[in-house]
Amino acid sequence: MGGFITGQAAREQIAALLDRIDAAYAELREVSSAEVGSVFRVQMAERLENQERTNRGLMYRVFGEIADPPDEAGYVATTRDALWARLRIPPNEIKHRMKVAARIRPRRQLSGPPSEPDLPAVASAVKAGAIGQDHLKAIVSAMDKLPSCVSVAERSDVERSLVREARKSDVDIVKNVARLIDEIFNPDGDYDEKDRERRRGMTLGQQGRDGMSRFNGWIDPETRCYVETVTAAVRPGRHLPDGTVQETPDERSPAQRCHDGLKLGLKAGIASGGMGQHRGCAVTVIARTTLAELNQAAHAVTDPNVAMPPPARTGGNTALPMRDLIRMAADAIHYLAVFADHSDRPLYLGRQKRIATADQRIICYARDGGCTRPDCVEPGYHSEVHHSPEWAAGGATDADMLHFACGPDHKLVTDGHWQTEVTDTGRLAWTDGTAPAQINRVHHPDELLRGDPDPPDDGA
Repeated sequence: MGGFITGQAAREQIAALLDRIDAAYAELREVSSAEVGSVFRVQMAERLENQERTNRGLMYRVFGEIADPPDEAGYVATTRDALWARLRIPPNEIKHRMKVAARIRPRRQLSGPPSEPDLPAVASAVKAGAIGQDHLKAIVSAMDKLPSCVSVAERSDVERSLVREARKSDVDIVKNVARLIDEIFNPDGDYDEKDRERRRGMTLGQQGRDGMSRFNGWIDPETRCYVETVTAAVRPGRHLPDGTVQETPDERSPAQRCHDGLKLGLKAGIASGGMGQHRGCAVTVIARTTLAELNQAAHAVTDPNVAMPPPARTGGNTALPMRDLIRMAADAIHYLAVFADHSDRPLYLGRQKRIATADQRIICYARDGGCTRPDCVEPGYHSEVHHSPEWAAGGATDADMLHFACGPDHKLVTDGHWQTEVTDTGRLAWTDGTAPAQINRVHHPDELLRGDPDPPDDGA
């Protein structure tokens, strides 16, 4: 469709087309395909797959325009919250879609028409619904792995070749072609510092029910040297998992000794005190529990008839078994925030000081666990201390007036998109003005287990 079209006319036309698509899908769901035969089902599957790919291309267009709206003065801070609430997809997925859209959508310029997308051939194929999400991921990954010595013209040739293969083959073949192309352009493995800096990265996966977490990624040569060194220190019979150092038979595998070496190195680095501070606290492990659970754990260590209480929680919201917590306490490399009591060090500073003390941050770790905005999952390690009432409005730097808020959410409060208030129970409640203020229960699973704390209104 060419020619100028107003925003209102475009909204009406797009809404009407989406209504027709919804109506067609509703009719399609009602038509039985039990008797059509498998030959036709294959044709039907092909068309549905192409439609899904076309829909994905349109989705990237929308996400690209949301991230950089051409018809508004700037990015609306609450747009991601609106997407999260209406699409019911995690914030990380929203960010991922915006990043992908930025690479396959035309890029805005201060003046003149938009420039070509970063990956124009991929953009064209996605727009046409010719390649799927798996193809897209494989091609982007292959392009990012090309060494910096490859010229712009050669990169374009590689991109077109991969897209051409993706239009007619599955993703496994595309990955194999990408590997062969990489061998052609870089047969000697000629990578420079920029290539290594671009590829380096480690990912810490979600913690499993057994407390274990998957850790994977790529390390640069310098980091590998450090890993080799600490792994060598954990030779058979030395630095056993329980902390002992003695010459005993060692049945650990090389992989397990590598794990124990990394733990040894990290522990030594934290215990050295040379890592400075993070948000006002020494860089160390912060754990929170209750006095009753701590006492029970201390007895359970020596008395098998006493059950071990539930794990403590760290500032990163990791479940830390109490047995490990007690062992770590012996090394004195962590802060322990106990709910029942606190030391006599000053917590109530009034207007004397704006920046929260280390003690006050630990109280926030213990009470809040993480960001207090409803449904935000950012842990305490990633949170700032928020005054409620605001410091600029006369708020005091007292422990019961300070609560955690992650950086982006803290800015939303500062900019006036959210308002906060301290409840009678000492928790921080948030509202954007469209609904009653609510507290965040994500970091308090025990509260969620008691039943739905926010049941829908009658008739909802």
